[in-house]
Amino acid sequence: MKQKTNKATKTEKLGIIAGAGALPQLLIRHCQKTKQPFFVIALKNQAQPDSFSTDIPVQWVRLGGVGKIIRTIKTQHITEVVMVGSVRRPALTEIFPDWRGFQVALRIGLNQKGDDGLLRGIIQEFEKLDVRVRGVHEFLPRLLAPIGAITKKQPDVFDIEDISRGCYAAKLLGFADAGQSVIVQRGLVLALEGVEGTQKMIERSKELRRKGQGGVLVKTVKPQQEYRVDMPTIGVSTVKAAAAAGLKGIAVEAEKVFILDADEVAQKADELNIFVVGVSVDNILPLGLKERLNILTGKTSGYRN
Repeated sequence: MKQKTNKATKTEKLGIIAGAGALPQLLIRHCQKTKQPFFVIALKNQAQPDSFSTDIPVQWVRLGGVGKIIRTIKTQHITEVVMVGSVRRPALTEIFPDWRGFQVALRIGLNQKGDDGLLRGIIQEFEKLDVRVRGVHEFLPRLLAPIGAITKKQPDVFDIEDISRGCYAAKLLGFADAGQSVIVQRGLVLALEGVEGTQKMIERSKELRRKGQGGVLVKTVKPQQEYRVDMPTIGVSTVKAAAAAGLKGIAVEAEKVFILDADEVAQKADELNIFVVGVSVDNILPLGLKERLNILTGKTSGYRN
């Protein structure tokens, strides 16, 4: 009698397309611990060259080297990919795409779309190769921010008002595909995240703060977030920057934003006397703002019978 093959037990080989930051290393350690077969495709001038030990299988590729990425995926028999780590988005002239990259750029309209449109286009290119694109949160769900404060210090009633306004502003900013973070002080939006990133925005806010109680950094996902390739993240460096700028705390969207090394983040925040809290945007927004946000982002039509 012919024995049936159990396809469910087959282990897929994971391709880790690595940018900068700690997330690629955390994913690599997870794969090593769980014996998940993997291969790293490290992006030049993005990932840190000294972050991969000699026992890690890695191929370095230029950001525009799409043909080389595809050849690596095929020769390494990679069936799934995760795009992980931060990537500074350069101008097309900086990338010097190879011929395959140039064809892809033309198809997805590299200069015609924001980050979200670009990322969705990249995902479609991988799917054409029958390669499944997965999100890092599928492998490291423990990094997702919990609901509630992870610090001893809790936000007070004024902070909660700022967090509510910040969530609304951050969602609108994200809907415009401009950024994911804002800083609010006593109802006043001090800073919006742009291409410079969260750290630089925090530094800039120091010069904009009003007298009195410090503001709050609020980070949420975009309404149209592509979770598989663009998870917002905070870490110890975020806490240090927020404290140096005189902020009272940090609020992130619970279960949708990564906190790297949450225990270390909480310890450092306690030392610096600021709070770090995960919030549910649906619960913290007043009904009127929630309805307005839904209308603006197309979740409801705005018409009533």
